[in-house]
Amino acid sequence: MKYFGGCDVGSTYTKALILDENGKICADTTIKSKINAEQSAKIAMEEVLTKVGLKSSEELEYLIGTGYGRNKVPFADENISEISCHAMGVHVTDPTVKAIIDIGGQDVKGISVDTDGTVKNFAMNDKCAAGTGRFYEAIARGFEMSLPEFSNLSLTAKNVIPITAQCTVFAESEVITLVGEGKPMDEIAAGIQMAVAKRCFVMAKKAGATDSITLTGGCAKNAGLKQAIEHVLKLKVIDLKTDPQLMGALGAAEYARQKGLAKAM
Repeated sequence: MKYFGGCDVGSTYTKALILDENGKICADTTIKSKINAEQSAKIAMEEVLTKVGLKSSEELEYLIGTGYGRNKVPFADENISEISCHAMGVHVTDPTVKAIIDIGGQDVKGISVDTDGTVKNFAMNDKCAAGTGRFYEAIARGFEMSLPEFSNLSLTAKNVIPITAQCTVFAESEVITLVGEGKPMDEIAAGIQMAVAKRCFVMAKKAGATDSITLTGGCAKNAGLKQAIEHVLKLKVIDLKTDPQLMGALGAAEYARQKGLAKAM
């Protein structure tokens, strides 16, 4: 059996995944990124290689690095942008999906997917961390909650308390003030989710979304955000069968599979 790898070194988490020659996922892992991107890549790849019984990345037919630290994957045959890899990862998971909002640790991207899994169009907001993974981490700290706890908090809200601050630092301060005033925490959370959903509006339009969209990245697991996006954008959010946080690594591994098999012919 031939194996192909994808390593997605993100600013917050690093993901690695191995496919067999038929495109089946054989192993995957998600770890917290280290300060050193190369170290993150090595640790993640060692985990998935061990799971499939391989001793070294050299035993893979082809390996592609992607993500924020894609140039720091020393054992990769090449690297491809995370935008392309997320598009391909979603395509092989659900070919009917044509629009993606990828919410990463430090940026938000809108991606339009073509019929072959390549990128038709994209837009990126990397000027501000508001609405990103790091934003949610900061807000969860303000609530003294874990991220999973916070992601479900707004689902019980009867009303929405608007959050006016657009900056991560000021939003966190505003949240702490509201919590200190005794405002209902679920209603504050609902305001945060609505604010982030509104920031995704332009990205969704750039991605060409008309009736549905899917979310990728760690924030795709945020149930409150999904609900807010459906409400604000009037779009159905499609749940992926494969972990949405793995889409970059899956797309990289699929590109590696395609290139590796073509190379062997």
